Amino acid sequence: MHPDLLGWASSMVLLATLIRQVYRQWSERSTQGISSWLFIGQLTASTGFLIYSFMLKNWVFVFTNAALLITAVAGQMIYQRNVREQT
Repeated sequence: MHPDLLGWASSMVLLATLIRQVYRQWSERSTQGISSWLFIGQLTASTGFLIYSFMLKNWVFVFTNAALLITAVAGQMIYQRNVREQT
């Protein structure tokens, strides 16, 4: 198996998992069991990993970390919306 194929497949599994979680949070309009710090930590880590991956020119991880950064921003925005709606 080509290493990049494994990387792309792993990336898709991770992104599908996170997108499902963000979708669930959006559709249920709930903050139960979710901390704002989850998305803040994900945003910070993904930014660092995105820069690191770009510096290494590892395009699998550039894509993956850019997508993770987008899910972190979306998750944080949905979390904040849900907090406002619950008050």
